Amino acid sequence: MKMAGVKLGDRLLVIGCREPVLVARLAAKTGLTGHAAAVDENEAQTARAAVAIAREGALVETLTAPLTSLPLESDAFDVVVVYETLRQLTAFRRAATLSEARRVLREGGRCLVIESAQRGGFGALISRRTQDPSYLPEGGAAGALQYQDFRAVRTLAERDGLVFVEGVKANTQRVADGG
Repeated sequence: MKMAGVKLGDRLLVIGCREPVLVARLAAKTGLTGHAAAVDENEAQTARAAVAIAREGALVETLTAPLTSLPLESDAFDVVVVYETLRQLTAFRRAATLSEARRVLREGGRCLVIESAQRGGFGALISRRTQDPSYLPEGGAAGALQYQDFRAVRTLAERDGLVFVEGVKANTQRVADGG
């Protein structure tokens, strides 16, 4: 998972435990000098993920908590990956979740949203994923990140049916000083 840009020593948080093998692969990149955590609201999902991640041999702290109120310290992570979560949330919960992601990121830290690419035509009709109808008209992941004051928001790639969108937590002192 090179697209995530996770490296040795990073402090990583993954929001959404739907794909535990992905969480394990990302966590493995942090190495023994880094730290990896994963959080999901669904207790059963978190438990399944913990077992699968352990089976993969990765060291990941798994937590069950509301995504809108993470039980984590501010400025504690270098990278936050939000996996297949935003489009299922209401606009209010989406904003609150990304606000929490921003809070736990250090200044200059990156938030990477990974989600399925929007399907068109017949594929969109048969897709079973629920989606807040306001998500795409409001700009999707890029719009949601910009709304939460992430900077340098950009789509990194569309690959293997996934879209990778990232934003950076700005230096709050420079923003407050106007420069």
